[in-house]
Amino acid sequence: MSTRAPSAGRRRAASTDVPGVLYRVAVQSTQAHLFAVTLTIARPAARQRLALPVWIPGSYLIREFAQHLQHLRATQGGEPVPLRQLSKNSWQADADPAQPLTLHYEVYAFDASVRTAFLDSTRGFFNATSLCLRVIGQEDQPQTLDIAADGLPAGWQVATGLSALDVDAAGVGRYTAAHYDELADCPVELGTFWSGAFEACGVPHRFVVSGAGGWVDFDRLLADTQRICETQIRFWHGDQKPPFERYVFMLNASGDGYGGLEHRNSTALIAQRSDLPKTLVKDEKPAALKATDGYTTLLGLISHEYFHTWNVKRLRPAEFARYDYDTENHTELLWFFEGFTSYYDDLFLRRAGLIDDATYLALVTKTYNQVQQTPGQRVQSVAQASYDAWLKYYRVQENTPNATVSYYTKGALVALCLDLTLRAEGRSTLDDVMRELWARSGGGPIKEADVARALKRLGGRAFDRELRDWVHGTGDLPVLDLLAPQGAKVQQDKAPLAQQLGLRVGESGGLTLKNVLRGGAAEAAGMAAGDEWLGVEFAPARRGAEAESWRVMKLDDVAQLRGQRPRLTALVSRDRRLLRCVLDWPVETQAVRLTVGDAGLLARWLAPAA
Repeated sequence: MSTRAPSAGRRRAASTDVPGVLYRVAVQSTQAHLFAVTLTIARPAARQRLALPVWIPGSYLIREFAQHLQHLRATQGGEPVPLRQLSKNSWQADADPAQPLTLHYEVYAFDASVRTAFLDSTRGFFNATSLCLRVIGQEDQPQTLDIAADGLPAGWQVATGLSALDVDAAGVGRYTAAHYDELADCPVELGTFWSGAFEACGVPHRFVVSGAGGWVDFDRLLADTQRICETQIRFWHGDQKPPFERYVFMLNASGDGYGGLEHRNSTALIAQRSDLPKTLVKDEKPAALKATDGYTTLLGLISHEYFHTWNVKRLRPAEFARYDYDTENHTELLWFFEGFTSYYDDLFLRRAGLIDDATYLALVTKTYNQVQQTPGQRVQSVAQASYDAWLKYYRVQENTPNATVSYYTKGALVALCLDLTLRAEGRSTLDDVMRELWARSGGGPIKEADVARALKRLGGRAFDRELRDWVHGTGDLPVLDLLAPQGAKVQQDKAPLAQQLGLRVGESGGLTLKNVLRGGAAEAAGMAAGDEWLGVEFAPARRGAEAESWRVMKLDDVAQLRGQRPRLTALVSRDRRLLRCVLDWPVETQAVRLTVGDAGLLARWLAPAA
C-alpha cells in the first residue's frame, strides 16, 4: 500500500504555545483496523489519572469504548512509568510532574456507525471519545490533535470541525480544541472523499461524501442542503449570523445503513447509496419528492441533525450542562430535544420548498401511525421513555414495542399538538416558543419548567394540563382533532395485515415473527417473537371433507389462503419444536391517512419561507 508524500500549501494559524495536551493519531494498519495514538502531557500530575469515555453525547447507551484500547504504556524521558488500571476505563500513571508524560496505545476501529471509530483501506473515521484518553484535571485546557501524515494512504484528505493550526492542502496536520468537550464534539473523516462547499447566510459550509459513485448529483445535494441550512438559520436568527463560524457535513454512503449524530459545528451521517440524488440526463427534470423516496429520508436526516446544532448542542437539558463521560447522564427531556427536532426536521423540508403539502402530510401520517401501532405508548410516557433511553430505547429487543414508546415519534406529535394548539388560540406559535427559550437561556441549559414558562408567557395561559397529559401521561394525543382545522383531511384506510394481526415480521427466506404486539390476535393465539411461521391449517369446510394444510412464506400468503374463514391454526417452529397456535382472525382495523383538504389553511402553517 502506498502512503502519502509531504504536501505543500500549508495553512497556519498563529500560535507559539507548547501544547499542554497533545494527541497524535496515526494510521497504524488499515488491514488490522488499528489507529496508533500518542498522548503527550506537558505538565502531568504526580498521580496522573486518565480515562476513556464510556459513551458519546447524542447516543444514549454505555458503549464501553475502552474495550478496543490495547497496548497502553507510559514513558517519561524514554523510560517506562508505572501505570495502574483503576477501573474498566481509567488508569493512573505515577509521573514526575517536572517533565512531560507520554502515553502510547492502539485502538481497534471497525465500527462503521457514526458513534465510534472505523478504519480500512477505503476510509477512516473517528470520534475523540473512542480514541482520546481524557487527562483528568486538564479537561478544560486547550487540546491539540495531530493527524499524522506518515502511514496515511496516498490521496487521503481530512475533514473535521476542529480549528486548524497547521495543516496542508489536504487538511493533514495540527488542529486545536478549546477543551476536551470540544475535542469530543468534533469527529474526523479521513479518505478520498468527494468534497463540496456552499455558504448559508454568510457562513461557510463543507459537505464531504465517502463511498459514493460517479452517478450522484452532488450539485443538487449541495443546493438542497443549502436551502435547509438557510431556512433554519433564519428561523433562529433572522438576518443575524448563527453561533458557529463554519459547519461540516460528513456523509458515509453505504450499501445498507442510516443514521446521524449531531455536533456543535458538524454532523456525521450514514445513508444508503441508493438514497443519494441521481444525475439526470440532458433536459430531464427531477420528479417531485415523495414521502417514500430515499432522498426525502436523507434530506430529513440532514435537516434533523442540523437543527440539533441549536436544539440539544446549545439549548440543552440542564443535566447536560456538563457531561459526565463515565456513566449514564439521565434526563426526562429527550421528548423535547429529540422529539421537537423530529417535528421540525420534515417541517423545514416543506418550509424550504423541497417537498409539497401532500408529501409533508404523508410524513406526518407515517409518524402518527407508528405511535398508534406501538402498545408501549400505554406503558410509558415520553418523559419516562426519555429517562429510560439508556435501558430501553437503545437496547432494542423483541418486547421493546410493548414496553416503551419512541420519544422521537411521540415527542414529534407532542410538538405538533402544542404548535397547532397555540396557532388555533391565535396568540403564538411553537416557533416563537423555541426562539423565546433560546433568548431566555442564552442558548444554554434549560429545564421543563422553562418550557412551561415560555408556553404560558407566549400562549397567554398555563399549559400545565397539556404537559401533564401529553408528556407525563399515556393517553391519546389530540392529533387528528387539531389537524382538521389546519386544512388537513383525515381519511381512514385498511390497516396493513401485520398491524391487524399485531405482528412485526421478517420475510427474507421465510416468515419470521420479530415482535408480537401486546393485545393483538397473534399474542392471543400464543405466538411468540422468534417463531418461524411455517404453515396454516384449516378445519374441514364440511362433514366428510379433508382438513387443509398449506406452507406459507410471507404474510400475504396467510391472507390469501384464509379467504373468509374466521379461524386458522398457525403451524410455527420454536426452539426446533413444532407448535400449533389457534388464531381467530381479528375484526378489520383502520390506519389514518392525511391528505390536503384546504390548501389555504395549510399554507398558514406550512408555507415555505419567503
